[in-house]
Amino acid sequence: MMDGWYGGMTAGGWVFMALFWIALIALIVWVGTRLFPAREARDDGGVQRPEDLLDRRLARGEIDPETYDKLRDQLRIARAEGR
Repeated sequence: MMDGWYGGMTAGGWVFMALFWIALIALIVWVGTRLFPAREARDDGGVQRPEDLLDRRLARGEIDPETYDKLRDQLRIARAEGR
């Protein structure tokens, strides 16, 4: 008789055990993705307008207001010229 690690588990028990572990790992992965979402999650499919990017840079403090105004004007000129 095999009364060791297996403890008399049937084939159905092994299938249940495998499904249990798969479900547990899937649950852990799902919870991890909900708790720690991607840093740059975008609702618009990844397409950004240059003005929005410029606004974010100003909000983060990466550029000062003078640089912001200069770059914003350059974007307006470029759009007017059709670039």
